[in-house]
Amino acid sequence: MQYDLLVENAQILTTQEPVSVGVVDGQISRIGTNLADGKRTIDAGGGLVAGGFVDCHVHLDKALIADSLPANESGTLEEAIDNIHTEKANYTVADVRDRAERAIEMHVRNGCTRIRTHVDVDTIGGLTPLRGVLEAREAWADVADVQVVAFPQEGIVRDPGTDDLLKEALTEGADAVGGMPDNERTESDMQTHVDYCLELAQRNGVPIDMHVDETDDPAARSLEYLAARVIEEGFDDSVTAGHTCALAAYDESHANRVVELLKEADIQMVTNPPTNLLLQGRHDQHPKRRGITRVHDLLEAGLTVAAGQDCIQDGFYPYGRASMIETALITAHAAHLQTPAERSVAWSTVTDSAADIIGAEHGIREGLPATFNVYTPSVTSPTEALRVGDPPRHVVHEGRVVAENTSSSTLHSDR
Repeated sequence: MQYDLLVENAQILTTQEPVSVGVVDGQISRIGTNLADGKRTIDAGGGLVAGGFVDCHVHLDKALIADSLPANESGTLEEAIDNIHTEKANYTVADVRDRAERAIEMHVRNGCTRIRTHVDVDTIGGLTPLRGVLEAREAWADVADVQVVAFPQEGIVRDPGTDDLLKEALTEGADAVGGMPDNERTESDMQTHVDYCLELAQRNGVPIDMHVDETDDPAARSLEYLAARVIEEGFDDSVTAGHTCALAAYDESHANRVVELLKEADIQMVTNPPTNLLLQGRHDQHPKRRGITRVHDLLEAGLTVAAGQDCIQDGFYPYGRASMIETALITAHAAHLQTPAERSVAWSTVTDSAADIIGAEHGIREGLPATFNVYTPSVTSPTEALRVGDPPRHVVHEGRVVAENTSSSTLHSDR
């Protein structure tokens, strides 16, 4: 048979010798040797061919606004949120769409065609950020899958009207309910925030993906409360907790208790080292806290742990290149992922585990979607890909080559 796409001399993770990967109708049809011709053939030259990157936590609506914001002089999360208020109030759908499209393109060129973005929904920007990102998602649907989380960054209790806006966001096309209970004023309001988000998600049958305890405060208890409520409610859809920086500030006995609750609740965890290494622990006396959650403890408990880019040149993080290789490498440094097994974990945080977070099929196996990256012949393993840091030579999404990083870099889109 003739394949739509045939990748020859591919080094995949499950075989010792290079093989060919045949693609038909957007799926991996056959993996083996001596496969028939393809309508298009790529010679991987013995280089790594691996499932595409997944960014399971990013903010496309805020991307690329850093240069238009006041400087974050304190370097804190709180000042970053405040600085964005004026900018957000002046957003237009066209502006948000333009920046989100540019950020999606950055992801795709770097081998990431599956993205989950948190989009602000509040009374400052209304639904403008959501509508801009939804338009960008539609415009780039041929080269990337984008999930949208309705994210009440300004709080729900402290920002009256946001509760109704979250309902509207789901009606207009948001895929999941977010949350940020730590931006409420009191413990009681934080719990009300969590309860509302869980109830809204359950009623609409969608996942919940919440920013939780993005703080150095060892007294923060939103994560513990979220886990307890998920256990009590028997939540049907997946629940994800992002950041959870305070978990690293707890004493060992309390941290162990919370991790056991997370295990019982089967909550998926996302760490965001690029941003949190910069924001958290900033004003500590030495020794300074590292700013990321307890990655090893969560892994030892058997929980899914992924990593997200989080921010791309915004008020929280002035850097960010939509590079999941860079995100994995920063995660490896911050979480001390050094041994061969740990390096596999670092790779998984932006591939398999991240795909699990968003509910996507992932990998190089027959019958799976043909969404994968083809690296240069000199890159034969994930560790080498992390060392080199270069984007893939070819980016394939659902059977189509959507980007090529060669001497004449191109992006393929039907837009």
